Order: sequence, then structure tokens, then C-alpha cells
Amino acid sequence: MGDQHPRRLSLPSTSLAGSSLPSVLPLHEARNIEEQSGHELQSLDQGKRRHRKQASLRVDTEIDNGNESLDTDTEPHMPSRKSKSRSPNPRGRQQQQHQANGSTSSSLSSPTMNGSFRERSKNASLDVPEDSASVTARLMGQSSFTLDEAPPPPLTKEEGENSSKGFFELPEQDRRNFLLLVLLYFLQGIPMGLAGGSVPFLLKSYLSYGQIGVYSLASYPYSLKLLWSPIVDAVWSQRFGRRKSWILPIQVLSGLGMIWLGSQAQEMMEKAGANGGAGIWGFTGWWFALVFMCATQDIAVDGWALTLISPANLSYASTAQTVGLTAGHFLSYTVFLALSSPDFANKYFRSSPSTDGLMTLNSYLTFWGWAYLAVTIGLAVLKKEDRSREKDSIMAVYKTMGGILKLRNIQIFIVIHLIAKIGFQANDAVTNLKLLDKGFSQEDLALTVLIDFPFEISLGYYAGKWSEQYKPITVWSLAFIGRLVAAVFAQIVVMAFPAGGTTGWYLCLVVLEHVFSTFMSTVMFVAISAFHAKIADPAIGGTYMTLLATVSNLGGTFPRYFILKFVDAFTVATCIPPSEPPKDPSSLKGDLITQSFSCVLEAEKHRCIDGAGTCQVQTDGYYIVNILCVLFGIVTFWGFIRPAAQKLQSLPMRAWRISES
Repeated sequence: MGDQHPRRLSLPSTSLAGSSLPSVLPLHEARNIEEQSGHELQSLDQGKRRHRKQASLRVDTEIDNGNESLDTDTEPHMPSRKSKSRSPNPRGRQQQQHQANGSTSSSLSSPTMNGSFRERSKNASLDVPEDSASVTARLMGQSSFTLDEAPPPPLTKEEGENSSKGFFELPEQDRRNFLLLVLLYFLQGIPMGLAGGSVPFLLKSYLSYGQIGVYSLASYPYSLKLLWSPIVDAVWSQRFGRRKSWILPIQVLSGLGMIWLGSQAQEMMEKAGANGGAGIWGFTGWWFALVFMCATQDIAVDGWALTLISPANLSYASTAQTVGLTAGHFLSYTVFLALSSPDFANKYFRSSPSTDGLMTLNSYLTFWGWAYLAVTIGLAVLKKEDRSREKDSIMAVYKTMGGILKLRNIQIFIVIHLIAKIGFQANDAVTNLKLLDKGFSQEDLALTVLIDFPFEISLGYYAGKWSEQYKPITVWSLAFIGRLVAAVFAQIVVMAFPAGGTTGWYLCLVVLEHVFSTFMSTVMFVAISAFHAKIADPAIGGTYMTLLATVSNLGGTFPRYFILKFVDAFTVATCIPPSEPPKDPSSLKGDLITQSFSCVLEAEKHRCIDGAGTCQVQTDGYYIVNILCVLFGIVTFWGFIRPAAQKLQSLPMRAWRISES
């Protein structure tokens, strides 16, 4: 029985039609009885498991004071009827049953357990051993028994619940819904790719690492969306549907916000670096608002994903998230970063040089603002959502969320998420910025990410299949080790930067490092997303999924501010005045440097260079912080994260459910 413990069915000792209710034995004592029932009972059980819609049993035991119904499908003495789920998400209920049954070590729908459970609940003769003839006669005497249809053959291994399917093997409805999810996640990736990818690189010309750390606070709404996810789950309109009630207005607001920012962003970005970076707070506030809307949309889309994809193929929901977010992030990070670079445009697209790129931040935001509005109109008109009539009060959802947080397993999982990404945080947050600092050009960085993109997309697809075929936490743990190796490899690449500038071999080395790092990151993300989908309860789908995703995101967000601050804190750099004054003082861009001073901050570094000085770095804080992060990751992974995560993976589905009491 694997993870499932023997269950005992307890019924009130109330008289039924003048006779006492027979005693009930625990399930594990019924195995001999089930073996004696022979091929007839086993075939019927296998047929019931595969063809529940055609014929299944539902047993009602009537008590004096009411009815107590066991969870089967059809009453033996009444016409078949469809049971109604109390969940606002009936398909989600089926998903959880599938997930629980998917374990190789335990299955509630196995012939042994279902057969003994159903028969024991309605016939006292199972309290004593029966021979095969007795069982056969009793089964043939049931009103639901028929010889019109032969029992179907047992499920083969290839047809079993754990078999994986390619995209074109999915049902047509799942394929369409998969593409819809990819589109919705892609739209989220557009502003998120700007906020977390391109804009920090554009700010690097004006701000130091620590000041960019202030801007990193703009990504916090994505990691704190748990605070308002119960509202998204509980408040909605029946006219539009549970998820579209939020997706449609949020996309409209996001589109209008990007159109407005498209007229202001470039000027605001330039002002952010004025007065020692004092303007960074206002600039951060506007991006904070845009990320807030993306986070709210993500809550609704995550909840919708649980019902758009059928339970048997639910792992494709995490694949859709990976493909969509990656594509949107790639477009706003790689493509935009390259096309906004004057050097890239002059090198590949222009015959005469210019100081501007092919597009600006303003034009890019404006275009995608209008695209947001167009997609929203299409979604409102063309896609209908399954309606749900049930509503939960906001306080009830918060209470449910509190119940989730009280689960001991969830608390351990939260701790794992909060500390897991610290080990490679310096690599994720600083390595590319440090390459630009060393002299790696913006267009070469864009080219690196461009080469990496097809690998990331294709490997993200296979990562989803691996998470379906193998245990997600096992895949996640292997990718964790890979990301620690990638962090060390990245530091070696930065240290090996050629004194004369980027060369062909060095560009290949950077591409190799980038592909390896993003591959490990993608596998880790897809695997943990698949585990989230496996353990989440669709009855509170948006809240449960968002809680897990939020904590995972927070683990990668909250350390970033401190990591960037520590890089500046551990860095020692001094501006050395020129040994001889320049022959042409008018060629200087600033005041002539006559004495040494610290040039750690970006503004001081520019002042040094503009005044003919040389900013010499005695101690690079990036190397120190990256080594400390990797050491922290090694110790915590082998000492706590890996054993705790493996233990959580082995738990049955009921360990992740809130007690209804």
C-alpha cells in the first residue's frame, strides 16, 4: 500500500431496518478475501477504474437519522447519476485524485483497495472468508451486474496513469488551452523581462550596484502576491467567469500603464541617476506598480491553469508557464537589449553610424501596451470560461490560507524555498553586470542570450517531460547542484576576461557558461513548478498555487537587494590621478582629477574617468560575495535542503490537505 496507511471505516452503531449494522474490518485484513474472489471481482474492478462513466458502484448506507454515503459513483439499486462536486473546481478534484493515484507506491483506485472498500461497506458476509463461487453468485445477484458488456482488459504500462505524452498526443482541447496559457504567460513576460532584465542594464550607466539594488525592490510585488491572492480567488463576476474577471481588467490596466510609460520612461530613467541616484526611488515606484499588475494577473492565470488542462496532462501547465514566460522575457531582455544598442544597430543594420538604437524603451513600451489591449479584446470575445456558482468570502479564503500555512510540511517547504536560491544569487544578479563592467559589450551580451534562447525553450519542454516521468524533487535537486557548479564556472569566466577586450574564444566561453547556467535554472524551475501542481488542492487552486509560487519567487527576490549592496560594500576601488596633466584640457569631460578618492559608486567612477583619472579596483566584491553564496548553498543543500525535500516528496497527497475539521 506504499504511502497509504490502512484505513478503518467507522459507522454509527445504529439499527438499520431492525437489524444491527455489521462490523467493519480494516482494509489490510481484507486482502485474503479479495484474493479468493477470483478473476471476476478483479476484472470488474479494473473495468470500473477505466470506465467509470459507463458503470460504477455507489453505496448508500441509510441510517435512522440520515444517510451516510461512501464515495463511489453509482448506486446499485438506482439509475446512474452524476455526482456534483462541492469544489468550485470539479475538474480540479479529479486532478487531485489522479495525482494521488499517480504514485507508484500507493493507489486508492487499485483493484485490491477499491474492491474491498466497496464490497465491505455493503455486505456483512465479507467479515468471514468466502470461496470464489460464493463471491461470484453474490456479484451476479446484484442489480447492477450485466453480461452485456465484457470487462475491458487491464491497463498496460504504456496506457497507465504515469505514461507521458507528447504535445501532439494531447487531446485537441488540451492543445488549444495549452497555447492559450502560453500566450497569457508570454504577455506577463514582456514587462517582467523589462523590469528584471533590460532596465537594470540600462541603469548600469548611471547607478552603482547598490543603487541598482534599490531598483530591484520593484520586483517585490511578484514575490508578495500571496497577500492579495485570496481576494483574487474569492471576488469575481459570474458574467465573466472566475479567472477572466481578473485577467481582463488587469490586462487593460497593464496595457494603458505601458502606453503611458512609453511617453515618460526614457526621461525618468535618465533622471534616476541624477544627484547621486536620488531619483531612483520615483523610477522604482512606477515599475513597482507595473509589476504589481503582472503579479495579480499571474494569480488568476495560475488558478485557471489547473482547470484548463486535464488532470492527466497537468504537468503541461508548468511547461506552458516556462515557455511563455521565457519567450516574453527573451523578447524584452535579449531582443530589446540588442535593438536598443547603437553599436549593434550600426554594426549590423546601418551603413552610416548613429547614436541611437533601432528602438527605444519608450517605443517598445508603447507597442506592447497596444498589443495588451488587442489580446484582451480577443480573449473577452473568443474564449468562454466554465462558470462556477460558488463563492467564498474573502475572510474564508484568508482562513484557508492560514490553514495551509499551519501545515508542518508547508512550513518546511517554505524554509527550503527561502534559502535555496541564496547559493547562486550572486551569479544570477551580478555576473552579467560584471561582464559589462569588464568591457563585454551590450550587443555581445544580447547575442549570447540570443544563442541561448533556443536551448532554453527546447530544454524547458523536455524538463517538463522529465518532471512527468521522474520525481520532480529528484530532478530539482540535480539541477540545484548544477546551478552551484554554474556559479563557480561563471566566476572563472569573469576572471578570465582578456585584457585586450572580447575575443572569439572568450565569446564562446561566455555563451557556454550562459547556456549551462540557464539550462540548470530552467530545469529547476520546471521541476519545482510540476511539484507545486502535484500537491496543490484545486478547491483553493489560486491560493494554494500562488502561495507556493510566491514563496519560491521570494526566495530569489529578497536576497538580491542585499547581494548587490554587499558587492559595493566588499569592493575597494581608488581613483588614481593622471601622472601628467593632459596637453589639451578642453578634451576633458569633467574637472581634472588631482587627488585620489574612492570610485566604488558609478557616479564617482564616471567623475574619475571624465577627469583623466584611472579607477583601480583593489578588491572586487563580486568574487567575495559569489564565493560566500556558493559555500552557503553547499552547506545548506547537503545539511538540510536535500534530505528535507526528499522526505516531502515521499509524503502522500493527504499530507498536503487541510483538515476539514
